[in-house]
Amino acid sequence: MPNTTAEHIIDLDTILEEVRAALERHDARHAAEIIEDLRPADQAEIFSDLDEEEQRLLLSELSPEDSADIFEELDDEHALELAREIPDEELIPIMDEMEPDEAADLLGDMRPERARKLLEELEDPEEIRPLLLHPDETAGGLMTSEFLALRRRMTAAEAIEAIRQWQPEAETIYYLFVVDRYGRLVGVVNLRQLIVAPPDALIQDIMDEDVIFVTADVDQEEVARLMARYDLLALPVVDENKILLGVITFDDLVDVLEEEATEDLQRYGGAEPLERPYLDTSPAVITKKRIGWLLILFLTATLTGSVMKLFEDEIQAMVALTLFVPLLIGTGGNAGSQTTATIIRELATGNVEPRDALAVWWHEARVAILLGLGMAIPAFIRAITWVDNPMLATTVAVSIVVLVLWATGVGSLLPLVAAKFGIDPALVSGPLMSTMVDATGLFIYFSIAKILLGL
Repeated sequence: MPNTTAEHIIDLDTILEEVRAALERHDARHAAEIIEDLRPADQAEIFSDLDEEEQRLLLSELSPEDSADIFEELDDEHALELAREIPDEELIPIMDEMEPDEAADLLGDMRPERARKLLEELEDPEEIRPLLLHPDETAGGLMTSEFLALRRRMTAAEAIEAIRQWQPEAETIYYLFVVDRYGRLVGVVNLRQLIVAPPDALIQDIMDEDVIFVTADVDQEEVARLMARYDLLALPVVDENKILLGVITFDDLVDVLEEEATEDLQRYGGAEPLERPYLDTSPAVITKKRIGWLLILFLTATLTGSVMKLFEDEIQAMVALTLFVPLLIGTGGNAGSQTTATIIRELATGNVEPRDALAVWWHEARVAILLGLGMAIPAFIRAITWVDNPMLATTVAVSIVVLVLWATGVGSLLPLVAAKFGIDPALVSGPLMSTMVDATGLFIYFSIAKILLGL
């Protein structure tokens, strides 16, 4: 068994150099032997760090099984680019070794003509063909058609013997689903139940009839949320008649959570998600992903200048007002960002929904009042030490309470409104929220100053 210690992970850099050195000596066989001793995730990491010529040379020496493991670990775009460079006669044995859902994902990204040709040449096209009917980001796109379904009148001994003959992958064995004569899902039994049950016990007597399942069109985020909520290691996928179509395993869940978290982080910063790893993505593509929102935010940021232009006379009457602009809008933006991050997280976990908008706003409003009052005292002290004007310091203190209340309200409602209209909350809630709070915060500050200072 390959070494799995932290030292092994750190040594991947050394192993990469060994692989490159072997390839430079044109000793692809030795390079392949080094790769074959690693786990799939480590194989893929090293493989990704090689240039295209080195990758092509290495694949020519790797077994179809190892090549399939690497393809399954690569991101979709990289796997597709690699597949384009491989002749059909070399790619077919690799795809035959891939999991059906992974092979279906790869075929789904190819040109239709080549995908149809490859599908017909595979050993078990019927395992893959149904998976091509479902979009990648749905339960149908995540599921695998490689599963063992038990019958209700089988005995525990017969079920265990069926498992022996099936010889499943490790991640697919924990739950076994039970179907009736028509293939409809009727129950679930776990491996422990089978092992401890008497050999002649019928599956229908030991199975659990209360099975959690999803239909093929359910979004992958909902699938991940459901599996995390109920600590499921596998989730069955059915059609409208409850016919068992496939199974989603926990390793697919990890991939979904990582993918969604990465997309949310990138969108929260005001950029479209990258399809490839950062260092493998060209500056032109990264620019394209960022420029759209950057231009939008640039235009909305001009609102701040418009507000200052609107209060130009008041600013000229008391220039000291501008000293506290960074302090106030910064505090408002930070308060809004805290709230937005919290609500996006609650939406992702299903703890709140768009219909909870009023309850969320009221909850955050009470928090904002306490935060604002807590910030008002140090704000007053800071202002009075900068400018010997108690009324101006009071204006700053009052403004910070109102600003925190306003920013928290915007930060709590914006993600919920976005979710209501089917927009990714992370896409609009980060930079857009800060820009809105900046402009409206200035308006609030100068309006309060105009009233309290009689400008």
